[in-house]
Amino acid sequence: MTVAEAFQKFNSLKIAVVGDVMVDAYIWGEVSRISPEAPVPIINLSKREDRIGGAANVALNLVALGIQAEIISVVGKDEAGEKLTNLFQKKNIKNDNVVYSKERITTIKTRVIGNSQHLLRVDNEQTNNITIDEENALIEAVRKSISGGVNAIILEDYNKGVLTERVISEIVKIANENNVITTVDPKKENFLSFKNVTMFKPNLKELKEGMKSDFDFKDFHLFEQAVIDLESELKNKITFVTLSEQGVYVKEGIQREHLSAHLRDIADVSGAGDTVIAVATACLAAGLSSVQMANIANIAGGLVCESSGVVAIEKDLLLEEVENQLNGH
Repeated sequence: MTVAEAFQKFNSLKIAVVGDVMVDAYIWGEVSRISPEAPVPIINLSKREDRIGGAANVALNLVALGIQAEIISVVGKDEAGEKLTNLFQKKNIKNDNVVYSKERITTIKTRVIGNSQHLLRVDNEQTNNITIDEENALIEAVRKSISGGVNAIILEDYNKGVLTERVISEIVKIANENNVITTVDPKKENFLSFKNVTMFKPNLKELKEGMKSDFDFKDFHLFEQAVIDLESELKNKITFVTLSEQGVYVKEGIQREHLSAHLRDIADVSGAGDTVIAVATACLAAGLSSVQMANIANIAGGLVCESSGVVAIEKDLLLEEVENQLNGH
């Protein structure tokens, strides 16, 4: 299958993202003086904006690729939860299987930006695990999504309490029984809970923390040993490690490949991991090999770093860039 054919196939795919969603709120303004009450800047408010963040940013990237994306999560039955629902609908993200809880608040991360500088972030969140009833509702939501014909499930963990050990193992079990691809973007807490998934995608820092091992990528032997130890623990099919300026590493069975990063003018790395997991999962669901997948996801991650702020990938630009790289331009 050619890359162009795979990109065409994206339009017929359905992919669900399960994990922690949040509102990314932004406050912009100008700073021209310091407060007389304390040595802090006074910001003269000029603009506010709410965006969807966390696992929902992965769904945004899927939509940008032409995929029918669905979000499955637990959010609060509150004003921020309502905001998220409206944003999902506006961005064409299917959200019928979101669980609304009276017990939880919806995570809001508010960034204050003055004179184009990030001055402050205020987090309003609850990070304890969801209740058993909420777990049941979430697992049922995934079951419904699978019976609705999803091609893949992305488990996007931000350690905010949605992906509990039970939720993870149940979702993977149901997906495997129905031959649905499962991919993981892990965080530190549940790192070794994602057993029997199709693809596990940590970055280098997460791999070191998760395996309680300290090494540099230049110590290739120690790096590969950590990957082998990880796979013996998780029994995952593909390991895909993002290495920032060192590129990416992919291993499937005995086949393994290190792909260098492409030279870029890096403006902002925010959201690059979300783009990489979205593109990688789309490639696997479209039927590309793990090395093709790693190549395309590597290019995608670099492309979004050229833009400032969290942005979704542009499908046509990505295809053009991939074809140029493959043809040696």
